[in-house]
Amino acid sequence: MSVTQTMNSGVSFRSMAVKPPSHPTYDMKGVIKLALAEDAGDRGDVTCLATIPLDMEVEAHFLAKEDGIVAGISLAEMIFHEVDPSIKVEWSQKDGDHVQKGLQFGKVSGQAHNIVVAERVVLNFMQRMSGIATLTKTMADAAHPACILETRKTAPGLRLVDKWAVLIGGGRNHRMGLFDMVMIKDNHISIAGGIINAIKSVDQYLEQQNLQMEVEVETRTLEEVDEVLRYTSQTKSSLTRIMLDNMVVPLPNGDVDVSMLKDAVEMINGRFETEASGNVTLETVHKIGQTGVSYISSGALTHSVKALDISLKIDTELALKVGRRTKRA
Repeated sequence: MSVTQTMNSGVSFRSMAVKPPSHPTYDMKGVIKLALAEDAGDRGDVTCLATIPLDMEVEAHFLAKEDGIVAGISLAEMIFHEVDPSIKVEWSQKDGDHVQKGLQFGKVSGQAHNIVVAERVVLNFMQRMSGIATLTKTMADAAHPACILETRKTAPGLRLVDKWAVLIGGGRNHRMGLFDMVMIKDNHISIAGGIINAIKSVDQYLEQQNLQMEVEVETRTLEEVDEVLRYTSQTKSSLTRIMLDNMVVPLPNGDVDVSMLKDAVEMINGRFETEASGNVTLETVHKIGQTGVSYISSGALTHSVKALDISLKIDTELALKVGRRTKRA
């Protein structure tokens, strides 16, 4: 079942500011249920059961505690709907908007018990997604005119959620998994007995299976780039992109030397898409983006994410007072 078929959780797919990437088997509703179940255990929220009357209704507000790009608003609505379809959620911002520290950007109203039960799961997703989106936005702006991509270095079980956050932040998605793109990497090349043998094997496989999909090969030296270019100039191939791996060389002064990467891009001369990988940071991405490379991939977008600080408060006046005291609002 596709992800679009499993997102019927009270949120209009059409109304989303940024739609999630497609996946043939990802069960978003199942992920939400699992997150709620691991929190509730076999007893539910014992603190809520002890302190909050089941029929009490409240209003709570989402509060940004630092500047950043907000993401996960559509997912938050799905979670609230899963807990209690009668909960009402209103937003002054949408996924991908910039929020400033101290901004109240959303309101949720309904049964107090159910709002508090959903609170932590909602915030866990929103804070992670907003952290990814915030870093992606900064990297994407710096990388221009190259496009910034994430990788498969995502949290297990949260592949689609993490990649959705990258889209919200203005990045582009790399392959979703092992199934939607051929990526010939160093281990494949070693096992196949060389880079050309690996490309030949892929071409034969795709032809035998009557498959059409993007094909990328990883190169680590200018000699490998030349080898690939010579082969593909003489033989029809399914290759669409060449990865230029670790061709950004760190220097002792903290800068990077991109001359090797630039030489590789000039050798390819637009015959294939190009992707720079390795030594990509906030400090280096702008220089890499000026080499003419098509894409820059960064695993750090998702594997080293710093969550954006967001809270959901019923007594917002007290929350702001405490926030000012601790310099967080």
